[in-house]
Amino acid sequence: MPILASFMVPHPPLIVPAVGRGGEKEVLKTIRSYEKVADEIAALKPETILITSPHATLYADYFHISPGKHAKGSFAGFHAPQVKFSEDYDEDLVDRISDIAYHEDFPCGTMGEQEPELDHGTMVPLWFIRQKYKDGKIVRIGLSGLPLTDHYRLGTILARAANALNRRAVIVSSGDLSHKLQDYGPYGFAPEGPQYDERIMDVMGRAAFGELFNFDEAFCDKAAECGHRSFVIMAGAWDGRPVRATTYSHEDITGVGYGICSFYPGTPAPSIDSTSAADSMTDSDPDSDSVADSTCVSASDPDSEAEALFSADRQFLRIYLEKKENEINKMREASDIYVRLARLSLETYIRTGKKIRIPEDLSLLTGEIPDALLHTRAGAFVSIHKQGMLRGCIGTIGPTMKNLAQEIATNAISASTRDPRFDPIREDELPWLEINVDVLGEAEDIDSMDQLDVKRYGVIVSTRDGRRGLLLPDLDGVDTVEEQVAIAMRKGGIQKHEKYQLQRFEVVRHT
Repeated sequence: MPILASFMVPHPPLIVPAVGRGGEKEVLKTIRSYEKVADEIAALKPETILITSPHATLYADYFHISPGKHAKGSFAGFHAPQVKFSEDYDEDLVDRISDIAYHEDFPCGTMGEQEPELDHGTMVPLWFIRQKYKDGKIVRIGLSGLPLTDHYRLGTILARAANALNRRAVIVSSGDLSHKLQDYGPYGFAPEGPQYDERIMDVMGRAAFGELFNFDEAFCDKAAECGHRSFVIMAGAWDGRPVRATTYSHEDITGVGYGICSFYPGTPAPSIDSTSAADSMTDSDPDSDSVADSTCVSASDPDSEAEALFSADRQFLRIYLEKKENEINKMREASDIYVRLARLSLETYIRTGKKIRIPEDLSLLTGEIPDALLHTRAGAFVSIHKQGMLRGCIGTIGPTMKNLAQEIATNAISASTRDPRFDPIREDELPWLEINVDVLGEAEDIDSMDQLDVKRYGVIVSTRDGRRGLLLPDLDGVDTVEEQVAIAMRKGGIQKHEKYQLQRFEVVRHT
């Protein structure tokens, strides 16, 4: 049985009365919307509630699903220990999800449990749900540092697993929006904050899930959102299915964005005992800014099972990957000789375990070989991205090889297989890689940060005992000199109170 419905909800402990102690009254619109979500879940009578939470166990390269028969939790960390939970896990569904992931070599399963107690990203939704509906087991799913496409793919796996077991299931996608909406908020204000909230509420209100891939990582970081990946997992569960989306509310009174939406199959809204949430919101709250019954795609024939359950133009992952593949192919064709050299080096090594020969194998590259590659020496960095996320970056501040060509070829191998932050790149990833090569000019000493320009100069921060951190210029998400120097210091393990020397350098960036 396909997923019955899904819900996008926030998780501020404030809205639990025992925690808020009256403060929850500031966000009554959110509370009323949450109660409607709980009413709808109770009417659906799901056997399983799958909850994706940003505050469950999180790994950079793995999706963790909570194992075991049951779990407990409380709001003791928010001074309300009397609010307790004891939930049973749907072990059969967890096993089926893990089995699908294993057979597809997808990084998801129950290994590495670190936080067996329920987190507040799970408990806040459950607090509202359990007021209305006591039945149903749960599945608790954490996010990861993997690309958005992998989060979406996880959603497709969740849906397939539930369908395989004929499980009546709903998905609750837990996540706050921006934390930078007001100066008085927990993280202050950033212009990206309200921009993020406006965009995400528009996208989710239209169930335009393909647009979720268009949110740049740096933009999301500046907005300080926490739910985007959670929403993407939920979106993946609807892949290929027409969806009816309804926006119930959005608030930013506390400086944090709280958005609530529901998603049902695109056939006419299911018949449930309670009045529809959209109608109820309109009747009970005439001042509500909710957008009722925003139907994105609906089946023209409600009696047509096939039409109701499949829509080729809503296979958003396939559409996105095809578009991205075309873009990368065009980029590869337009790449200059420096980038083609880096790609040849890393692809040869990953496929064969062998290094290219220089200068002999340069004949494999199309185009004229610049004299500088063979007759100059310089430091060089090779940066690799996959689907908008860094996949490897290693380089040398000064020359270490016989010539620049060898410098680039060697660093390309290191960036793709020896960056300690990432697993080595696999052969199946090669078509999706975007590569840049930065050739460094000589570093020069400077007296202060006033002599830096984040777009023009890279920076080196060093101490007398040999610690050193470097950051390249003109990087996404690094907009000020202060940020640039702070990142370089962190990379070098240098504290603010220590004495350090600044150097700057220019680069020639090849794409």
